[in-house]
Amino acid sequence: MTPTAPIQPTKLNSLQISLLRLFERGMSDEDTLEIRELVVAHMSKKLLAEVERVNEERGYAAADIEAMLNDPS
Repeated sequence: MTPTAPIQPTKLNSLQISLLRLFERGMSDEDTLEIRELVVAHMSKKLLAEVERVNEERGYAAADIEAMLNDPS
């Protein structure tokens, strides 16, 4: 495994700034959890779409994925 370069800090984008402003006003634990769940669901959807795209691009079948998951290396 090759070492990766450290992540360099960047400026906040407009979404990050909006979220910080949203949380600045204070919210209940329930609201915070609900927002986290929404973000996780959104990112999961994007990840699954990318996985499907790669599977189609590379022609992977379910058996190929199972073999990769069970590879002892």
